Amino acid sequence: MPKLEDCRRHLVGFTFALAALSLPVLPVTAEQNGTAGWPSLADVDSGTGFSADGLNALDERLQKFVSDGHVVGLQALLVKDGQVAHYGEYGVRDVETATPVQAGTLYRIYSMTKPITGVALMQLYEEGKFDLDDPITQYIPEFEALKVLAGETEEGTPILKDLARPATMRELMSHSAGFAYGLGGDDYANAQFREQNVLKSPDPQTFIDKVAGIPLLHEPGKVWYYSVAVDIQGYLVEKFSGVSLGEYLKENVFTPLNMDDTGFYVPDAEYDRLSDVMYYAPEQEAFFPFYTENVQFRQSTIAFESGGGGLVSTIDDYARFCQMMLNGGTLDGKRILEEGTVALMRTNQLPPNAGVEFDGTQRSAVAPKRRDFGIDFAIISDPVAMDSPAGTGTYYWGGAAGTWFWIDPENDLFFIGMIQRFGALPGEPAGFREESMRLVYEALEE
Repeated sequence: MPKLEDCRRHLVGFTFALAALSLPVLPVTAEQNGTAGWPSLADVDSGTGFSADGLNALDERLQKFVSDGHVVGLQALLVKDGQVAHYGEYGVRDVETATPVQAGTLYRIYSMTKPITGVALMQLYEEGKFDLDDPITQYIPEFEALKVLAGETEEGTPILKDLARPATMRELMSHSAGFAYGLGGDDYANAQFREQNVLKSPDPQTFIDKVAGIPLLHEPGKVWYYSVAVDIQGYLVEKFSGVSLGEYLKENVFTPLNMDDTGFYVPDAEYDRLSDVMYYAPEQEAFFPFYTENVQFRQSTIAFESGGGGLVSTIDDYARFCQMMLNGGTLDGKRILEEGTVALMRTNQLPPNAGVEFDGTQRSAVAPKRRDFGIDFAIISDPVAMDSPAGTGTYYWGGAAGTWFWIDPENDLFFIGMIQRFGALPGEPAGFREESMRLVYEALEE
C-alpha cells in the first residue's frame, strides 16, 4: 500500500478532482474513439427497445455512484441488437489533472481477462489439441504428484492424501478442479500461494512448478472454488500453440476483433490513458490513487502474462469481445469461435449441488444467489430461482477493481461497466452490477 505521506501528497489533487465528478456525458466522434468500425460510441440509437425514462434513470444512477464518492470515474455501455442504447462517461480518470473519463480510457480489467483466455483455449479445443474430459496431467505432467488437503494438525502441519483421480480439462475451465488461489482463505493451500508469491512467478514454468507443489483444496469435480485455474489455462494456450499467451491473443483474438488497445501492458506513449486505480484509506476516510508496482502494468513490472487477470482494455474493445460472443462467435465477418463452442461455454459444467456465489469483483454489495458456471463464465440459467432480472442464460463475470459485464442472449444485449477501485465506503456497498442490471431491465420495453 502507498505510504501515508504519499496519500497526503495526492490529497490536494484528489480534492480538486472531486469538483469535476459531475462532468456531463460528452459526445464522442469516430475519430476520438479511434475505431472506424463498430461500436461507434457517437451514435446512441433511441430505437433499441428501452424507454427514455428508464435510460435516464440508469444514467442518473451511474452519475450518482460518482457524485456520492463511491468511485472517481465510471464508464458504461449498453448495447442491444447490435446498437448502442446507452453510453455514459462520468467523473475523472486522473485525479491530479482532473482529466475526465473519455473514449480510449484504459482500465485494468483483472478477472475479466478470464473469459478471453477461455476463448483462446477453446479455439485450440476446436483444433483438436485436447478434449474436455482429458486429465490435465496429460498436458501438465508436473501435476501428477498433486495431493489434496485433508486437514491440518494442531501444529499447522498439512494432512495430505492422494487424489481419487486427476482433474479434467472441463473441471479446470469451470473452477471445479480443486485448486486454491491465494486471494483469500486461511487454509494451508491458499497460504502457500501467498507465501510462495505464486502469482508473481518470474515465468510460466516457474509458476507451474510452484502450483504443482501446493495441494488441492478439494477433490476434483466436487465443488466450485474460485482458483488459479485460468492462469493454468494461459499456460496451456502457450504449450498448445508454441507462442506466448500475449502473442497468441493478439493474433487470434485481438487483431481479428480490432481490439487494438487490449494487452498485458500499456506502452509508455499511451500511459496517460490508464485510469487511476483508487483505494479506500480508512485513516483518511477517503479514496486515494494506488501508486504501486502491482498496478502499473508496464512491461518492466510484469512477471508473466496472467491469463487469469493480466489484461488492460478499453470499454469499446471489450464491447467487441462481448458482441462476438453474442453473435455466436463472429464479428465483422471474422469467426473467432464456432457457434456450438460458444453455446458450450455458456452451458453449466458443474457437478450437482455445486454453484457460484461470487461475481469476480473485488467487492460486491451482496453475494448473488447461487448461480451456475460454464467455461470461464458464470451463468444465470434460472433467473427466478437465482433472483435476477436478466434473461435466461445470461452469462457474466467481473474484475477485482470493480469492472463488470453481462451478456444476455435471450434479449440480445450486453452491458459493460468500467471503474477502478479497491475497498469501499464503510457501510455503504455500492451495488454497481445489481443497480445497473435492475435499471436496464426496468427500462427494457420488449
